[in-house]
Amino acid sequence: MPGWRKMCLIAGIAIAWAFGAAGLADAAGDETDIPKVVFFGFQLVNTSLEPTTPAEVGRINMLDGLFREQLDHSGRFKIVAIPPGLQRQIAAGAEISGCNGCERSFAKTAGGDWAAWGTVQKVSDLILNVNVYMEEADSGKMVFVKSVDIRGNTDESWRRGLDYLLQNYLLRRR
Repeated sequence: MPGWRKMCLIAGIAIAWAFGAAGLADAAGDETDIPKVVFFGFQLVNTSLEPTTPAEVGRINMLDGLFREQLDHSGRFKIVAIPPGLQRQIAAGAEISGCNGCERSFAKTAGGDWAAWGTVQKVSDLILNVNVYMEEADSGKMVFVKSVDIRGNTDESWRRGLDYLLQNYLLRRR
């Protein structure tokens, strides 16, 4: 093998090894940089003249599961389980969306870096909006706030609304 080809081969191997080592270091670094999120669930805020239906309560539970699943499987967030004792304490208090900062202390107690929660506002049977809030547990700084409007009050419209919000805003690669 001529000298210049051998040098190119050695240089190529060295570059590939350097990129591979850097990739491993990044992957190891990413694991510690992934925010641990304590998710408090969605709340239905019914400002319509229509009563809340059992189907809407079921849809809130559906969104809770979808949110946890998509964040946890994204590789960008780690969902932290809320211990049963803390769950009881949370349930005995005000709604997370209006508890004046309690979400931060609850998130820290559960071992999270961020607190997350959502609301679905029912304006009418046709107009609803899905809102997601995420803040740092230590500082209270909002790191993500987004809302999407949906038309239609069905399982599919709620699911598509949350999917759109997550895929186009929160989980979108930059």
